Amino acid sequence: MSENELGVFLRTRREAVTPTEVGLPSGPRRRTPGLRRSEVATLAGISVEYLARLEQGRDRHPSAQVLGALADALRLSMEERIHLRRLEKEMGAGNPCCPTAVPPADSVRPTVRAIMDSLEPTPAVLLNRLADVLACTEGYRRIAAPLGVLDGERPNLARFVFTDERARAAYADWDRLADDLVGHLKTESMLDDPHVRGFTDELTVMAGAPFADRLSGAPTLPRRTGVEPIAHPEAGALRLSYETLALPDVDPQRLIVYVPADDATSAALDRLNGRRPGGLHAVNG
Repeated sequence: MSENELGVFLRTRREAVTPTEVGLPSGPRRRTPGLRRSEVATLAGISVEYLARLEQGRDRHPSAQVLGALADALRLSMEERIHLRRLEKEMGAGNPCCPTAVPPADSVRPTVRAIMDSLEPTPAVLLNRLADVLACTEGYRRIAAPLGVLDGERPNLARFVFTDERARAAYADWDRLADDLVGHLKTESMLDDPHVRGFTDELTVMAGAPFADRLSGAPTLPRRTGVEPIAHPEAGALRLSYETLALPDVDPQRLIVYVPADDATSAALDRLNGRRPGGLHAVNG
């Protein structure tokens, strides 16, 4: 294996992307296969000199923001973004310091579990500060599982929204949801939290500008109540009113509870849950 795997990967991908793929003219006199180094640097918003150092292995510590911008410029697929992130970590970028924050919670207190059980069949989901799905009611599972939210061994709502193309089809108000998820990451954690920093670095590389731009923008408080429209493959169009309940602890958690926002959604959820009409009442009914 080369000692400059990261640089080799960046150069190989640059040479594989055609100018027309990124909206640039392709003249007959081009001698460089793929894109010129200057073109990629311009698209990524970095200097040509810095890109050269990365490709040549003279700089092996690019920031997550730079990697995300390069991934966007090179039109990397999700698999390629994951590989880029892995190469960056293997090259030793970002020396981890001793954590000053507790690891994100991966368990649920018995009392919280009992409360969630009592909510059935109301859709409700419990998230930790990284938006990992710690628990959910069966009512929530019937909504979220067909969307893909609960795929994988450790489902994460933020990772799904920013890296899974199904999310934009499912959430009609995707931008609002994306804003709120980043808002939670920025406002509910310590500035030096290494766990959040590692997670945001991951999403910066994997999701690119849609996540990175929100992360670098001015902090905004996430909305804790509202209406979430969902295009569900089985139940059709849903409008869910939600309330976010904070569960303070060493590691803060939040419980999001959903109720039908209209009679049509109430009837659709009753059908989805196999209940007689009127099982879940609309808040405006």
